[in-house]
Amino acid sequence: MTARPQATDPRHDALTRRAFAALDRLAGDLPGGFGIALSGGGDSVALLHLAHRWAGARGVPLAAASVDHGLRPGSAAEAAMAGAQAQRLGIPHRVLNWSGGEATGNLMGNARKARLALLADWAASQGVAAVATGHTRDDVAETLLMRLSRGAGIDGLARMAERRQDRGVIWLRPLLDLGRDELRDWLRGIGVTWIEDPSNSDPRFHRARLRQAMGQLGLDPAMLALSARHLAAAREALDAGLTDSADSATTRAGSLLLDRGALDALPPEQRRRLLLAGLRFVTGADYPPRRAAVEHALAKLAQDRRATLGSAVLDPAHMLLIHREPAAAARIAAQQPTLDWDRRWRLSGLLPGDVVGPLGADAHRFDWRAAGLTHLEAQALPAIRRGDHLFAPSLAPASGLTAAPLRGLTDFRRILLGH
Repeated sequence: MTARPQATDPRHDALTRRAFAALDRLAGDLPGGFGIALSGGGDSVALLHLAHRWAGARGVPLAAASVDHGLRPGSAAEAAMAGAQAQRLGIPHRVLNWSGGEATGNLMGNARKARLALLADWAASQGVAAVATGHTRDDVAETLLMRLSRGAGIDGLARMAERRQDRGVIWLRPLLDLGRDELRDWLRGIGVTWIEDPSNSDPRFHRARLRQAMGQLGLDPAMLALSARHLAAAREALDAGLTDSADSATTRAGSLLLDRGALDALPPEQRRRLLLAGLRFVTGADYPPRRAAVEHALAKLAQDRRATLGSAVLDPAHMLLIHREPAAAARIAAQQPTLDWDRRWRLSGLLPGDVVGPLGADAHRFDWRAAGLTHLEAQALPAIRRGDHLFAPSLAPASGLTAAPLRGLTDFRRILLGH
């Protein structure tokens, strides 16, 4: 069923049709509707109203959530105003609060990670499989320039994906082919207001300075976004050439084995991409290591030397073994929920008082050779310490305790071929 746009201006009708086409493509097959990340700014408010019209014509339920990072005065009031917009449309809304504003390091990066985590948890609580965000063509253009200034490669420069999966949620970006100004013009046409975030024009922020520079230089966001789209097509072509490598990969106890001969025969860029996908598969990391570190590891592998990269160990032989670094398992697992230990294992049967950590030096107490593992590989496996008892359910049966890898070969193919 095709919904009829409600605006009377021909330009507004055309924008609505384009947005509806994107929502049909990205969300038409989703059971149970989807959520909307609603900041209250023009982009997300336009998404809210476009999605409401689209969903109303199809009987699709929607929900919305606003993340209040608490990073500036008035943020709570802005989140409440965004919620009022949703509620006037009959869309249930919730404010999600972040309390990490005093964290050290990259504050904006930490806030972005927290926003994704909060929205993912909210989506799970609402029983919705997907969350739509208001990223636009202008965001694509600005991101391209930001990453160009940092020497990014094709992955960083390629257009962000319209649909991707992360943290158990499908993330949708249905506005990537629409411009920021035309969305605001559409909102004015239907009599809807929005909140202007002052940070968008604050020269202390890199993205704000880029926006100003683009205007001064006369750079067209649409053309920059088109370049990012072309780069995304080139990325897909590179990845398509790795399907045979994905098919020949095998797993064991959360580790990954890649055919060494096939890996060495690949062009350097595809070799790098395959290695990075393997690292993400083993460690569950959201982002790859820096390029210089990757190049250094590849140089060591070319000399048949073991390398450590991105909290994983690369062991060269006729098969390249990628497995978790035991020290990293001890460090990172302490920051993760116990049931999804070290972002690698799903544990069940734990009792109050159980202590979970890497097997470490106690690996000698279990027959890791019978499992076909190396000693170092076994040291990073999950171990449960219960009083004087030690259990390693991935190596030996343990009454009531199980440990299952969070990812399998299907996930490796998704990591390798999806963005």
